Amino acid sequence: MSVQHAYESSTRPDTRSAVRELLLERGALTAVEIGRELGLTAAGVRRHLDQLVESGEVEATRTRPAGTRGRPAKAFQVTATGRRSAQHGYDHLAVEALSALRRVGGAAAVADFARQRVRSVIGHVRPAEGPQDVERAATDIAVALSESGYAASIEDAGSGLQICQHHCPVWNVASQFPELCEAEQEVVAEIVGTHVQRLATIAGGDCACTTNIPTGMVTAGDLAATIPAAAGADASVPTPERTVR
Repeated sequence: MSVQHAYESSTRPDTRSAVRELLLERGALTAVEIGRELGLTAAGVRRHLDQLVESGEVEATRTRPAGTRGRPAKAFQVTATGRRSAQHGYDHLAVEALSALRRVGGAAAVADFARQRVRSVIGHVRPAEGPQDVERAATDIAVALSESGYAASIEDAGSGLQICQHHCPVWNVASQFPELCEAEQEVVAEIVGTHVQRLATIAGGDCACTTNIPTGMVTAGDLAATIPAAAGADASVPTPERTVR
């Protein structure tokens, strides 16, 4: 009997845990992709997925691989319940430690700790040297985050870029100490050299942490067009371009 067949012939909890942990690390995946990673057929994976969906640890979604056309494939992602099931025992200790730090040093001490922590993860990334270098800096941030277990990727958002983190090793602690998320946004902004906006967080109940980085160029004329012109004003006067930060 092959190893693959041995996996498929059971509904062992450790295999279901392996499926859940893979989804935590990689984000939404199809049954075929999960099977490829774990050495199972899609049919074998679906039996475990059915049980995870029934227990509320995983939910179905739709996704289309980048660069492809057609109907989105059915994929699966971990729910908040699944994240709680997989949380590490040290989460409680971390919450206690940060609570003690807040009592002793106040909110400023927690914020300072949060900034130091995120800098230990992405602080080595070389800052962007201008608008033309933002994408490189954002990509390097995503790589650094992935190396620390955040399963991050870069996506084109039309007028900018988005750093998507499909897993957060400290999400359960961050749900009680938002300073961790705020510090991450602050340091990312420092590195890319422009204002960034946090659109979603795992700690807030979303399926991923998403940070938007605007990279578009607009002209002063574009901005002026949104303001009613004064009577008799000459709208033909040229204006220089600027980068919105």
